[in-house]
Amino acid sequence: MKNSKLAILLKGLIKENPVLVLILGTCPTLAISTSVTAAFGMGMAATAVLICSNMAISALRKVIPEQVRIPCYIVLIAGFVTLVSMVLEAYAYSLFQSLGVYLSLIVVNCIILGRAEMFASKNSVGDSALDAIGMGLGFTLALCAMACIREVFGAGTFCGLPVPWFHDNPISILTMAPGGFVTFGVMIALVNKISKGKAIKKKDFGCAGCPSAAACGKTSCGAKEETKA
Repeated sequence: MKNSKLAILLKGLIKENPVLVLILGTCPTLAISTSVTAAFGMGMAATAVLICSNMAISALRKVIPEQVRIPCYIVLIAGFVTLVSMVLEAYAYSLFQSLGVYLSLIVVNCIILGRAEMFASKNSVGDSALDAIGMGLGFTLALCAMACIREVFGAGTFCGLPVPWFHDNPISILTMAPGGFVTFGVMIALVNKISKGKAIKKKDFGCAGCPSAAACGKTSCGAKEETKA
């Protein structure tokens, strides 16, 4: 039992890292990862929303009607995002400003909605909380790792403080969109190398949780491709 709980907690760090393996939350990852402070703030905000929404959805999973589950999930997530936004605006206004519109966009972050649909709606409150913590930490670590590279090498600073030599010789393209995509790709390749490709292997491409599954009529994407062939 303890090993199972630990596995749920740790899988979001590398094996199912939401950013570097599942490739979710790409928009805030690329936009916010130019600053370590902003990246850490975004990671913590998303983690807080993820924990609260996972626990709430798990607790209400037998009450929410199947036909309207996605709108209900979004309403719950939006409520927690609003709460987090209000707290940041009141007590960390500079961070609130640096996150900008991406803080509000946590509502439609695929990581949060995806975990609600694929895990929280099918598991207990405790397991859902562990899953949220693991995924949130994985998201935060990926964001901060990218931000360290882009801010130190691209801007010559770390958390806004100048770094010797790098401050006078910045690689400014790393703070731009092309640099973000290059850093993102290199980190995905690095995780793939460390895990020897095991992290990104997916044996089952089932349609569970896919909003188009009812209209599709197939049991899996593989079956769909075989039918086309």
